[in-house]
Amino acid sequence: MNHVVTLQDAITAFADFIEPTNAELDAIEREMPVILADVDLLDAHIVTLDRTPTEVDERRIRRARRRALAARVALVNRTAEASLPGGAA
Repeated sequence: MNHVVTLQDAITAFADFIEPTNAELDAIEREMPVILADVDLLDAHIVTLDRTPTEVDERRIRRARRRALAARVALVNRTAEASLPGGAA
């Protein structure tokens, strides 16, 4: 006979350590514009899944793609500025 063992004790034993650290929360906050821009891009693509994209849909996708790329560039630039000593390139 096989015994089924639950992992409840093992999982809840470390429940206090499952929470994100302040550094992780700060990283998420810094990346939030990129995350939101990606969500907008996915929304634009999802709208066109069940039909042929119209001209308006194609514009919406292009704008969303540009916003997502701009958000990534801004994040990289902020990260690079923060890591450069003295603030000069």
